[in-house]
Amino acid sequence: MVGIVSKPDTGRKLEILSDDARYDLACACGTQADDRRRRGGDGRWIYPVTLPNGGRSVLFKTLISNVCANDCRYCPLREQQDIRRCTLSPEETARVFLDYYGRRKVFGLFLSSGVIGSPDATMDQLNTTARLLRQRHGFKGYIHLKIIPGADNAAIEEAVSLASAVSLNIETPGEKNLAKLSGRKDYVRDIIEPIKRISHLTARGSRFERVKQTTQFIVGPAGESDAEIVKYMWGLYDRLHMHRVYFSAYQQRLGDPALSSGPAGPKASDDAFMREHRLYQVDFLMRKYGFKETDILFDERGFLSREIDPKEAWAQDHPEFFPLNVNRASRLDLLRVPGLGPVTVGRILRLRREHRIVQFEEIGKAGARLAKARRYLAF
Repeated sequence: MVGIVSKPDTGRKLEILSDDARYDLACACGTQADDRRRRGGDGRWIYPVTLPNGGRSVLFKTLISNVCANDCRYCPLREQQDIRRCTLSPEETARVFLDYYGRRKVFGLFLSSGVIGSPDATMDQLNTTARLLRQRHGFKGYIHLKIIPGADNAAIEEAVSLASAVSLNIETPGEKNLAKLSGRKDYVRDIIEPIKRISHLTARGSRFERVKQTTQFIVGPAGESDAEIVKYMWGLYDRLHMHRVYFSAYQQRLGDPALSSGPAGPKASDDAFMREHRLYQVDFLMRKYGFKETDILFDERGFLSREIDPKEAWAQDHPEFFPLNVNRASRLDLLRVPGLGPVTVGRILRLRREHRIVQFEEIGKAGARLAKARRYLAF
């Protein structure tokens, strides 16, 4: 029996590469159903984004190549894997994206890649694609470029100059954890220093302040605790002014079989996704509710509760803070109340400018989430 391997055309390569791109979530995914990736009608993955006007649309997302010289043990595309490899040229990528964009199927482009030979060679392919779109085709819309760990400063600066958003995945909290997953990456040199460089280039008042920076943790394979992740997350927001932090629950069947999700961490896939969900809730508390690292509670092993969300855990640990007077409490204090989110708190602030709130039913439509707030409020 003779096996014939055909050379894939652009369409087939796009099928392979857009499917492999789903492992990187540093563009969209969150706590709500409409924040999560899903399969579209043509089989491709859809990644929701919030538009500047508040509306929603989807990103065209693909790898330029699934060839990779790295050895990341959690990654299904690592060098040691026997998978079908292919690469799109910058011209192919630009042409296919513009076809989708011209038919109004997508809002913008998220472009990533495996490491083709070296970080700088890969960045040249990513930047060339963005340059073609910007300069040859006059595309002024949204482009998110992945920064390859280990890329030099010149490649990073060019990417920032071409993109609407950039991301370099932090992967793990700390050098010791990364060493369990890769023997080739240097945590400080290849990941932390480039992230700091991007933060400097995109700082408020800088030439590229309009460019957003995001990153992603791979949750589980290094055996790290939630407390370690939250410590690094807080640093990314507080000191480096990261725009968003994303999380991807490690799925054991995709990586090195010798890896586990950690001796102290959850092992079942549903628990792993609950862990991811809890980290997204912490992220939301930090970005939208005024919580700090020191406000987040962990068990004796350093893990978030699976039974109650981190906001309710804080409330139960601080009975002296409650009940809050609905008519006098500040916005940030009201956001500490389980069951109250930014929309409901905004409604409370508007109502009490008009009159004194005298009963719980004035706050909003009854439901399980709002009912949770009742015992924490006074009128």
